[in-house]
Amino acid sequence: MLARTRLELLTELFSRHGLAAVAVAVLLHQLGAPLPSTPLLLLLGAESASRDGLALRAFAAITGAAVVANTMWFWAGRRLGRRVLTALCRISISPDSCVRQNEISFARRGALTLLIAKFVPGLSMLAPPLAGALGMTAGRFLSWNLLGSALWAAAGLAAGRVFHAQIDALLRELGRLGSAAIALGVAVVAAYLGWRLWRRAVVRRELNGLERLDPAEVASLQQQGCQIVFVDVRGGPPTSRIPGARHLDLGALGDAALVGWPAGAEFVTYCACPNDVSAARAAQWLQRQGYPARVLRGGIEAWTRAGNVLEAA
Repeated sequence: MLARTRLELLTELFSRHGLAAVAVAVLLHQLGAPLPSTPLLLLLGAESASRDGLALRAFAAITGAAVVANTMWFWAGRRLGRRVLTALCRISISPDSCVRQNEISFARRGALTLLIAKFVPGLSMLAPPLAGALGMTAGRFLSWNLLGSALWAAAGLAAGRVFHAQIDALLRELGRLGSAAIALGVAVVAAYLGWRLWRRAVVRRELNGLERLDPAEVASLQQQGCQIVFVDVRGGPPTSRIPGARHLDLGALGDAALVGWPAGAEFVTYCACPNDVSAARAAQWLQRQGYPARVLRGGIEAWTRAGNVLEAA
C-alpha cells in the first residue's frame, strides 16, 4: 500500500468540489461550529506548494468566508447587544472571562483588536459581536475585519507552504498508523475537552456559592445605614459606573489594588458578564483578603433596569 503524501479526503475535496467546500467549512467554523480551521489552512498551504494557483484561490475563498461569518456576528451584536455575547459565553468552555478579556482588548487596542482576533483563542468569535454591541461603525468594522481575515488566511497558508515537507512527513506517518492515529487524535481532543469542562463545572460551583444581592436589596441596606462600596470589575477603563464605585482590575490583583479602600465597609462587586462570573471572582478574592464582599445580581444592567442612575467614570 502506497503511503499518502496528502490527506485523501483533502484531495477528493479539491478534485470534486474545489474550494467551495473548504469555504463552507471555514464559514461554519467562524459561525461557531467545532470544525478545525487552522489545520485546514496549513494543509491547503502545503498542497499549494505543488499546485499552481491554488494558494491565491484558497486565500480568496477563506478570507471571503471569514468576512461573511464575522459580518453576521457583527450585525447580531449591533441588533441584540450583550444578549448575543451572553449566549456565546454560556456555550463557551471558558465563560468566566470571555467578555472581560474582549472588552480589555478593545479598550487597549480599539479596532486593532479585529486585526489580531483570529490569532487569540477566545477572541476570534466574540470580537465581531462585541464590536457591534460597542457601536463600532459598519465601515470601520468591515475594513479592519477584512484586514484581519486576510492576515489570518495568508499566515496559515504561508506556514503550510513553508513547512510542506514536514506536513507531508507527518501525514505519511499518520497514514502508516491508519485508524490508530484517528483514535489517538480523538482521545486527546476528548481528554482536553473533558478536563476543560470539569474545570468549568468546579469553578462555577465555587462561584455560585457566593451571596448575591438584587439592586433593591442593596438599596435597603443603604437605607439601614450600611456603608456600601461598589466595586466595578468590568474590563478596561469604564466610561460610566454606579455612583461612587471603585474599579478593580482582575488582571492586577494585589495589596496595592486596595490602598485607600475604606475599612468597615460592605463591598458589592458587579460586572457585565454572564452569571456575574467576573464579579464573583472579585468578591471571592476580596473575602480572602478579609473584606466582606457580595455580588450584585445581574450586574450593571440589572442596576439600570431597576431605574438607578449611573455617573461618568
